[in-house]
This record gives sequence, structure tokens and C-alpha cells, in this order.
Amino acid sequence: MQSSPTINLLRTLFVVFAAVIGWRSGEIFWNAPYIGCAVGLATGLTVVLADFLLKGFSLRLFSSATFGLLLGFLAAQLLLASGVLDYASKDMKWLVGLTVYATFSYIGMMLAVRSNRDEFAFVIPYVRFRRETVQDEVPMIVDSNIIIDGRLPELAKTGFISTSFVIPHFVLEELQTLADSHDQLKRERGRMALARLQEMQNHPDFSVTITGTALDPFAAVDSKLVQLAKMTNARLLTNDSNLCSIARMQGVTALNLNDLNKALRPVLSTGDEIDLVLAREGRDAHQAVGYLSDGTMIVVNHARAHLGKAVRVSISSVLQTSAGRLFFAELKQAA
Repeated sequence: MQSSPTINLLRTLFVVFAAVIGWRSGEIFWNAPYIGCAVGLATGLTVVLADFLLKGFSLRLFSSATFGLLLGFLAAQLLLASGVLDYASKDMKWLVGLTVYATFSYIGMMLAVRSNRDEFAFVIPYVRFRRETVQDEVPMIVDSNIIIDGRLPELAKTGFISTSFVIPHFVLEELQTLADSHDQLKRERGRMALARLQEMQNHPDFSVTITGTALDPFAAVDSKLVQLAKMTNARLLTNDSNLCSIARMQGVTALNLNDLNKALRPVLSTGDEIDLVLAREGRDAHQAVGYLSDGTMIVVNHARAHLGKAVRVSISSVLQTSAGRLFFAELKQAA
């Protein structure tokens, strides 16, 4: 969550409250209100510092830690209730009891944090937590390129990816800057991306969250995307190959939409027959060119007379180029 005047006010009030409690405690117990005030002030500042350090601490992790803390506390209480300290002095009982409570609570909390939800079934008999799919458990952080691309809504409707998306606030600002550009093409792309994002927010099957998590304002956008994905344990969805490589090197699960598109390309080999619409002339006088749905180009020999028609062709050879595979085919018959 972004730092705001309200949050800073609450932190200030908490520190002041801690200082007042320390002042009062110093008056009552030590007859030294200034020392108590200093101790309370230091305690309040320490808690606020811990708040800054726990920015990435999720609610799920907190609930697990609380459950483990409760189990550890109950185990310590059962141990002390067994009478092991019946013959100890009052001061010794207090010191040993505090140590036992702190130790068992810490161990219970750490065990719960390191455990997955299925392991809780051994602690709570007859209760099983529903195992969620990967898509339900992990949200997808989306960058500006994937929103501008325009294929995300249709892809999400197929059910192959999660429908829970996280849009960082700096990505929204990036789209806004693009929509306000003086360049007409960029302005149109930005406005279409914002409109598409608004449609996704209003769609009942999509969950679109605009997050304002505080990050380094001077960091590059790609760095902030990777940092946010690591903080929230989320997946990153993009069509930027460089961003994917950087994210994966840092242990972040990154999905490249272009990789998916390549994986879905039809596998053609020599001898295969397909129906193809001839869209334009080829480089040689007798050639015509057609395209598959993914943009793959097929050059058909002796087919110039069938331009604009759907024909049956047979793949004769495949040429691997730097831009991808180029297919050559022979005309079979007019469709």
C-alpha cells in the first residue's frame, strides 16, 4: 500500500501514544517519567520500523503465523499446567514460564509458516482445506505491453489462464501517459488500452485489482514489475522477452504470450495438405503467397492465376530463416 498522509498520521499517533504510556509507566514504577517516555518513544519507533520491514508480509502468512502462535501457546500452557514448577519460587516460576511460552510460541509460529495448508489436516481432524489450482492461488501481474496487445481478454475467456489480474499503479500511469501523447498513433493505442482495461474491470468473470504498493520511485518499470512479483509471490504476464528473462533469472514465474503463440502454431511437414487463401503475388512470376492464422507465410508455386481464391496445396519444402519458418507448396486443386 502506498504511503499516504492518513497512514503517516496513524503512525505518528501510535508513537505519541507509546511515549505517553511510557511517561505514565515511568511515573508509577520508576519515579522517572522522562526515562519512561524515552523507552516508550523507542518502543513506538521500533514497531513503526517493523511495519516498514513487513511490507511484503501477506495476510495468508499472517493467519498461518497466528494459528501457529496459538498452538504453541496452548502447548506451553499444558506443559506448565502439569505441575513441573510447583516447587519453584515465585520469581523462578515467572521467569521459566515466560521462557516456555516464548519458546513454544515461536516454534509453533515458525512451523505453521513453513507448512502448507494440506498439512493442517493433521492438526485439525476431519477438516480439509480445499486445494486451489495454481490459477486460483497465484494472481497475474500484467504490464502495459500485454494490455496494449489486446489479446488478453479473449485469452482469459478461454480458461487457460487465471482471470485474476493485478495492474500496478505505475503501469496505469504509463498507459495514461501514452493516451496523452502528442503522437496520434500512440495516443490511440493508449486510449484503446485504457478502454480495454475498463471493460475487463466491468466484466463479471474477471478480477482486476489496481495496486499502489510502495516501490522504489526511481527504479525502471521492468525492475518494479519484478520487485512487485517477488513481494506478492505472483506470476508476471507479458510479451516482452527481455523482461521475461530478467524475471526468471530472479526466481519470478514469467509467462510470455508470444511463447504461447509460437507453441500454438500448426506443425507442418513435407507432404501435408492444407486449404489456403492466396492473398498476394510471390516474388517469382508464377508464385502466390498465403498466410496461416498465426501469420506463417506459405509460398505456392504456379498459383498466380488463383489469387484471392481458396486452394488446396501440398507442402513441398520448409526453409528455416531468422524470422521463422518459410513454407513452399505446390498447387493441388482449386477449392
